[in-house]
Amino acid sequence: MLDPPRPGVRQAIARCHAAGIKVVMITGDHPATATAIARELGILTPGGMVLTGRDLETMPDEELDRLVPVVQVYARTSPQHKSRIVRAWQRAGGVVAMTGDGLNDAPAVKEADIGLAMGQNGADVTKDAASLVLADDNFVTIVDAVEEGRTIYANIRKAIRYLLGTNIGDVFLTATAVLAGLPLPLLPVQLLWLNLVGDSLPALALVKDPPSPGIMRQPPRQVRSDFFAGEFSRQILTRGVFIGLGGLFLFALKLYLTGSVAAARSLALAGLLAGQLFHLFDCRLMDGGGQGYFSNPYVLGAGVWTVVTMWLTFMSRPVRGLLHTVPLTGSDWLLATVTAATTGGTALLLG
Repeated sequence: MLDPPRPGVRQAIARCHAAGIKVVMITGDHPATATAIARELGILTPGGMVLTGRDLETMPDEELDRLVPVVQVYARTSPQHKSRIVRAWQRAGGVVAMTGDGLNDAPAVKEADIGLAMGQNGADVTKDAASLVLADDNFVTIVDAVEEGRTIYANIRKAIRYLLGTNIGDVFLTATAVLAGLPLPLLPVQLLWLNLVGDSLPALALVKDPPSPGIMRQPPRQVRSDFFAGEFSRQILTRGVFIGLGGLFLFALKLYLTGSVAAARSLALAGLLAGQLFHLFDCRLMDGGGQGYFSNPYVLGAGVWTVVTMWLTFMSRPVRGLLHTVPLTGSDWLLATVTAATTGGTALLLG
């Protein structure tokens, strides 16, 4: 008699291994049966161990803690054994996801960090104990959910990096200009316009980014890791400072050449909008991003929205009257674009 694995399960387990997720089989079957199936699926690899419930009965917790990283198959287990294995992995610092469908799986499913029950053939008690219920009873769905979760987390980081970077740029420009004794580089209504049209839609578009090709080849993040730890906070700060520097350079240069505060504010505003546009696309490169520029139509739409907004800000008479801006010349547009590209490229090289 043969109960073959579902199509795609072996490939899903291989994706788990590439993502740094260790897959362990815990079953009540005979060790020979469990070993054969585990080898077929790629769960049991060279160097992996097989333990039985009888082994666990005589094994102290200290010995189990030592062996748990290399044990890949547990056979002839009872509900108590399953709960004990879950606790051993938790003591080892792992985030444990336990799947089950039978009544005897309920205690371990409840004790795991993430309990997964089968929605079609699972016992009601196990479903009640689980954190998530699989509607299709398919292991492949679990791996797809991991990819979706990683994608959501990565996209939230992109949106936060974009929002904080652009706002740090605005703060840096204003604070530096005031400390240098220069006129206020942006009026309150201009700052409000910059945040409304330059931040909202682009940040929402980043949340819709598709999965990065390498997202399932990245190691799992530490549960207690700081969201802003490491390079992430430095990248936000560096990009924000360079956006602000670009705006300050344009403001001071125009003020020096023309003596017009309104013209200087207009050019600085154009530089900030251009800098945010470049920043929108470089945010997609973080966390192993490499989806291609045309893979997210929402980002393209946000980019078009920003360009149209820039044109209206300086070329539409009603909008100019509302924002107190002046028309920009072709050389002004070129200078703002080159400055934004230069500061953006420098920030990328540094961070």
